[in-house]
Amino acid sequence: MAFNEVRFPANVSRGARGGPERRTQIVELASGDEERNASWANSRRRYDAAYGIRRADDLAAVVAFFEARNGRLYGFRWKDWADYKSCLPSQTPAATNQTIGTGNGAKTVFQLVKTYTSGSQSWTRTITKPVAGTVTVAVDGTVQSFGWSVDTTTGLITFTTAPANGAAITAGFEFDVPVRFDTDQLDVTLDIERLGSITSIPLIEVRR
Repeated sequence: MAFNEVRFPANVSRGARGGPERRTQIVELASGDEERNASWANSRRRYDAAYGIRRADDLAAVVAFFEARNGRLYGFRWKDWADYKSCLPSQTPAATNQTIGTGNGAKTVFQLVKTYTSGSQSWTRTITKPVAGTVTVAVDGTVQSFGWSVDTTTGLITFTTAPANGAAITAGFEFDVPVRFDTDQLDVTLDIERLGSITSIPLIEVRR
């Protein structure tokens, strides 16, 4: 699918609203009991960028960005300020933050992931848009300063030499969310003081 490796204006996304959504089917039985079934194995994120527009210049930047993406046609990067690190928001990413695989002596390619855990339950999210210059990697806890590369368009880590059998591969990083506009129209309002606003700028995560 068409995707531009460019980030939506970060000063606007900082004030946006949104987060993950899931799709669950709930059937209520005659007894009052219910049965629940997850339609989606993974969550999908939605945002509304309109809340981040504070100045007329912000509005102009968003309109230009929308036009350059041809509305819903091209996907792009989005910084979710509530969740953009491999660690807690107050921390700095470290190479031991997230386990991305275990070496077997032959495998050289590993996908960046982020695992969310609460109690005994966890969910692993595939990270496909790491931010260039933020990725660090460790093997069995030892930071690797060379011998690997990262594809910032896919989130794949490639080692020059396959890690040893049983070696724990970990990584730390910042990342963006691949999204697209969920509308082909922007409803722009220009008030008497020439301060503009847009009622809604819906965005939806692109999943491949």
